[in-house]
Amino acid sequence: MSEPTSDDTDHLARPRLTFSPASARFGLLLSLGVLTAGAWVLTLHQALVMAEPMGIAVSRGSTMDGMGGMAMAAVPATGWSLAGAVAFVAMWTVMMAAMMLPAMTPMVLTFAAAQARRTRTMAIPTWVFIAGYLLVWLAAGLLVYVLVQAGSTIVSSLTSAEREHWAPLALGAVLTGAGLYQFTSLKRTCLAHCRSPLAFVALHWRDGRAGALLMGVRHGLYCLGCCWALFAVLVATGIMSVAWMLLVTLAVAIEKLLPLGRHASWAIGVALVVFGLAVASGAVPMP
Repeated sequence: MSEPTSDDTDHLARPRLTFSPASARFGLLLSLGVLTAGAWVLTLHQALVMAEPMGIAVSRGSTMDGMGGMAMAAVPATGWSLAGAVAFVAMWTVMMAAMMLPAMTPMVLTFAAAQARRTRTMAIPTWVFIAGYLLVWLAAGLLVYVLVQAGSTIVSSLTSAEREHWAPLALGAVLTGAGLYQFTSLKRTCLAHCRSPLAFVALHWRDGRAGALLMGVRHGLYCLGCCWALFAVLVATGIMSVAWMLLVTLAVAIEKLLPLGRHASWAIGVALVVFGLAVASGAVPMP
């Protein structure tokens, strides 16, 4: 019987590395949970340190006359600035991670599973996919910053009486418009893509990290098309309003995750239209 060679002993001494889909899936879920929790902590901290939520509409009896109805610790309300834009976009992106990652989890897991069937390097492409998704919301944050600053400029040019008159009408219009959007074909198309992770991955698969980034951006665009009207409500009522953040997060999760999400989307639309008309008419006070 021959003696084992050095190559044989090295082979026996080294443990064989195996890829476990179950452990990789658990690690990904844990990482997403930690990221989401951290994003919520930062978002809630920012909301609590602010004097008032930041939004375009000014509620009755507001004391923010000199600030145009816009107050934020990190974003100057009295004018445009690069520092303010950077701070706003950073805050916005963290908030989007907190609000959207839970509803995005099935898509992430589906992408990761498809990636695992093709290569053992699942983690890096999956996080590149997530980064591409968040990149879309970062770009949306730039647009929101411009809209909020422009709205603040317009509001600050009005008298207190004019603000009290126009604010319910403006907010009512945003709520009603968001509700009507729930019934459009664009909403249905984007929601269908968000609710069908397997179909999305099969239709839009691209290999490599660049492909993962492109897929993340594409999914982010579908998600933006699905949810932009709900976030328009959040912008109008107060971007850092905890109550509205939770309501929008719940609405997004219901639409995308529950079996009856499509019907729930219509119910949300009806509720927004009714609430918007009630606010515009003065039947209910400004939220």
